[in-house]
Amino acid sequence: MDIRDTKLSNLLISYSTEIKPGEKVLIEYEGVCCLPLVKALIRDTYAAGGWPYVSIRDSRVIRELAMHCSEEQLEYQAEYTLQQNRGMDAYIGIRAFDNISELSDVPTEQMNLYQRTMRRASSYLIDHTKWAVLKYPNASMAQLAGMSEDAFRDFYYDVSTIDYGKMSSAMDPLVELMNRTDQVQILGPGTDLTFSIKGIGAIKCDGRMNIPDGEVYTAPVKDSMSGCITYNTPSNEQGFTYENVRFEVKNGKIVEASANDSKRINNLLDTDEGARYFGEFALGVHPHILEPMKDTLFDEKIAGSLHLTPGMAYDDAFNGNKSALHWDLVLIQRPEYGGGEIWFDGKLVRKDGLFVLPELEGLNPDRLK
Repeated sequence: MDIRDTKLSNLLISYSTEIKPGEKVLIEYEGVCCLPLVKALIRDTYAAGGWPYVSIRDSRVIRELAMHCSEEQLEYQAEYTLQQNRGMDAYIGIRAFDNISELSDVPTEQMNLYQRTMRRASSYLIDHTKWAVLKYPNASMAQLAGMSEDAFRDFYYDVSTIDYGKMSSAMDPLVELMNRTDQVQILGPGTDLTFSIKGIGAIKCDGRMNIPDGEVYTAPVKDSMSGCITYNTPSNEQGFTYENVRFEVKNGKIVEASANDSKRINNLLDTDEGARYFGEFALGVHPHILEPMKDTLFDEKIAGSLHLTPGMAYDDAFNGNKSALHWDLVLIQRPEYGGGEIWFDGKLVRKDGLFVLPELEGLNPDRLK
């Protein structure tokens, strides 16, 4: 076993989910290469006095199910999955996809049905347990990152096991500022967007939910957003890579959407009523994640980025929006990506990806490394 798996497992059990004696832990994984980490998690769960349970997921199986599934069939599946999830105190989800496009040929209406119905069971884990989700390094991820497999593994463990305690402390002033903020304005190439975050509350992600971690999130007041936003980071959703995504927003709702496949993106946004409203606004701050690799768990943490998410809002920063969709689309504002500005209540907070307020400078990459 790679000794770094032992370090990562210990981080997940003792820090991210803080497993206590008698707690039930669901470990769900996809990809046989995850087994060394899964075995380490089982051992560490036992060592903490917890009870491990393991579930195996496979996108190839999901594809076959989704192709011809019915709502009645999925309602039954969601119900028995929910019964399992209700017994858990913690959830750790590990993914190592061999093919990120495995679901790309499932008809959109079938994929929407599958996700909309099964979201009820998976949402329970997010809303009612301690949880952490992560990818596991494999050849497919290395290819997405444009790196050799060995180089990617080194990168993966470096970014995943950063000093989260230091990051957490540096996030506190941003959380306090966002909690005081009403109006937000985002400016950049093809982007001029305003909205309110008043009363929603900000949450820091400091290694306790995603690995790697490094964002502070809230949600826009549901009907407060107006303007346009153009994302500059490719995003894989339901097996398809979207590029050049642009939204026109009025009274909180996406009224016009375009991308490299405008018909497909509009079908996705028609998943349900909430899919055309936004459920999350977040700032990415991880100092070692600088370039997109079409993997949301990494891309949404990019230093100098933000993500503005169509779909479901999380319970701990809830704006009333419910949806089967939660799509973290990323806009990088560093100069090499076109730059940009973020303003809170008329005050410049971040310019070209760097925080300009003295109390927030500890979140800039040179200070967090």
